Amino acid sequence: MTGLRHVKIYADGADLESIVALADRPDIAGFTTNPTLMRKSGVSDYEGFARKVLDAVTDRPISFEVFADDPAGMIRQARLISSWGPTCWSRSPLPTLRATRCAAWWSSSRPTACSSTSPR
Repeated sequence: MTGLRHVKIYADGADLESIVALADRPDIAGFTTNPTLMRKSGVSDYEGFARKVLDAVTDRPISFEVFADDPAGMIRQARLISSWGPTCWSRSPLPTLRATRCAAWWSSSRPTACSSTSPR
């Protein structure tokens, strides 16, 4: 494993107990989740869950994905999510055709990733 020291591992999930347990592991660099995982885990209050995670894990980045599918909604949600705390980051699935219209929020919302659903 010495050749992989530059690799950062982010745990992906939506179970608070598991996230807290993984936070004890120094090899976990941060956490990420999304609305689909939260829904499957029974989370009904997105912001409430996010704030519980942020209260429990204060020393590593945690990203939460926006769930809007229109550019204005993505920008609004990304800014809101990023305002929840210094370790909170937003993530947006940006279809390629909309990516240029959403680029304005990039510098102000601390996104962790932009993923495209388009093959181009």
